[in-house]
Amino acid sequence: MAIRFYSTLYLVICLSPLIIFGYSPNDVKTWCSQTPHPQPCESFLSHNPNNIPIKGKSQFFKISTQLALDRAILAHTNLYSLGSKCQNAHEKAAWADCLELYDYTIQKLNKSIDPVTNGATQNDAQSWLSTALTNLETCLAGFVDLAFSNNQLMPSNNVSNLISNTLSINKVPYTSQPEYKQGFPTWVKPGDRKLLQSSSPKADIVVAKDGSGNYKTINEAISAASKRKGSGRYVIYVKAGSYKENVQIKLNNIMLLGDGIGKTIITGSKSVGGGTTTFNSATVAVVGDGFIAQGITFENTAGPTSGQAVALRSGSDLSVFYKCSFEGNQDTLYVHSERQFYRECDIYGTVDFIFGNAAVVIQNSNIYVHNHKTNTVTAQGRTDPNQNTGISIHNCKVTAASDLKPVQSSVKTYLGRPWKQYSRTVFMKTYLDSLINPAGWMEWSGDFALKTLYYGEYMNTGPGASTKNRVSWAGYHVITSASEASKFSVGNFIAGGSWLPATNVPFTSGL
Repeated sequence: MAIRFYSTLYLVICLSPLIIFGYSPNDVKTWCSQTPHPQPCESFLSHNPNNIPIKGKSQFFKISTQLALDRAILAHTNLYSLGSKCQNAHEKAAWADCLELYDYTIQKLNKSIDPVTNGATQNDAQSWLSTALTNLETCLAGFVDLAFSNNQLMPSNNVSNLISNTLSINKVPYTSQPEYKQGFPTWVKPGDRKLLQSSSPKADIVVAKDGSGNYKTINEAISAASKRKGSGRYVIYVKAGSYKENVQIKLNNIMLLGDGIGKTIITGSKSVGGGTTTFNSATVAVVGDGFIAQGITFENTAGPTSGQAVALRSGSDLSVFYKCSFEGNQDTLYVHSERQFYRECDIYGTVDFIFGNAAVVIQNSNIYVHNHKTNTVTAQGRTDPNQNTGISIHNCKVTAASDLKPVQSSVKTYLGRPWKQYSRTVFMKTYLDSLINPAGWMEWSGDFALKTLYYGEYMNTGPGASTKNRVSWAGYHVITSASEASKFSVGNFIAGGSWLPATNVPFTSGL
C-alpha cells in the first residue's frame, strides 16, 4: 500500500495532446533552455493555451510561476483524493503533512507570481519560492521518517522542478545593503520594537495555569485570537508555569510573551520514535508570518533514543525569537523556512539540533551541546543553489552542557554536516570551546555534497576555533574577507534593516 501511495503522489502529469495552441516553439526552446529543468518547462509551456510571444524575463517568470502553481494545485487535488486509501496511522500522518505542505506551497506561489504588484520585492519572491520548494522536500521527508520510501518507484516531481526553474529565473545578484549598527532589523515595525523594549508590554489576552488570566491553555488563547478584529499585532501574555500542550500558530502577527527562560515553559514529547513525522513532532509550530516570541522556554522531552523530536518549528516569515530557550536532543530547533532572527537565546541539543532551510541569523546566543556519542550542531537543508537560505551563527558561544562537560574530551562534536546537497552554514565571531573536533565539520554520507555545500568560518575565537586541521572539502571556506562575511550578516542575509527595527529586538546589522 505504501509503495502505491508514494508513486501516485509523485506522478508525472500528462497534458492532453488535443490542445494545439501554445507559445511558439522557438520561444519555448529559447526560454526553457535557460532553466535548470528545460524538459518540464518545454512540455508544459508548449501545451499552454496561449499564442502570445514571451516578451522579456519578467513575463517569463510570471508564466513559469503560474505553471508551477497550476501543477501544485492539481497535485494537491490528487493527494487529497488519496486520504481514504491510507491504511495505517503512519501512512495517514505522512499524508496529512503533505496535504498541509502543498497548501502552503500554493499560498507561496500565489504571492510570488507578481511580487511588485503585491508591494513586494524580488528578494521577497525568492524567499517565498525557496519555501515553496522546501515544503515539497519536507513532504517527502515525512515518508522517509516513517520508513515508507522507495526511491526506485518515485518518478520525478514536476512541481519541484518547475519551482526550481522559477528560482533560477528570479535569481537576484548579491548587492550590499545599508549597514545599521545597533537596534532591530528594519523589518520589525516601530510598534513591535516598542513592545520588545517595554518592561511590561500591554497584553491583549492572558494565559495562566492558575486561572488568574483569561484562559488556562495557550491553545484556547490562540483560538480566541483567531476571532480578533483586524490583522495588527496581537499579544498573548503567558504567565509563568509549565504548559504541557502542542501548539500550532497559523495566524499572522502573533506575539507570545512569557515571564522568562525557565519560568514560562511550553513542553511536549512527540517524536519520530513515537510515530510522528519530524515536521509534526514540534511542541510549538509557527507558520503565521510576523511571529514574535519573548521570554519563553520551548521544550521537547522525548529522550535521546527517541530520534527526531522538535521543540520549535518556524516557517514564519520575518519571525523573531528574543530571550527564549529551545531544549531537546535530536532536531531541537527546526528553522524550517522563510526569514528568521534569534537574539539572546539558549539552544540545547545533540544531533542536528539546529536544522532546516530558512534564511536565519542566530545572534548573541548560547548553544549548549548535551552528552551523546557524536554531536552535530547544525544540519542545513538547502536543496537548490538558487534558494536564498542558510544558517548564520553570529557572535554566539558554543559550549558543553553540564552533562557533557565531564566527558567532552571523549565525545566528538562537530559544527555541522550537510543534510542536503547545497547545505550552507557559517559561524562568525563566535566562541567555540574545546568540545569542537579539530576537523570542525562531519560528512553526512561519504562525499555527498562536499563540493556543493558552503561552510564558512570567520574570526571565531576559543580553543575550538583553530582552522589549522579543518576539513579540506571544496565547499569549506576559511573566510578572511569582511565583504564575504558580511553577506551573512543580519543586514544582508535576511535584509534585517528593513523589518527588525519594528520588533524592538536589539540586533547588530553588520559584522
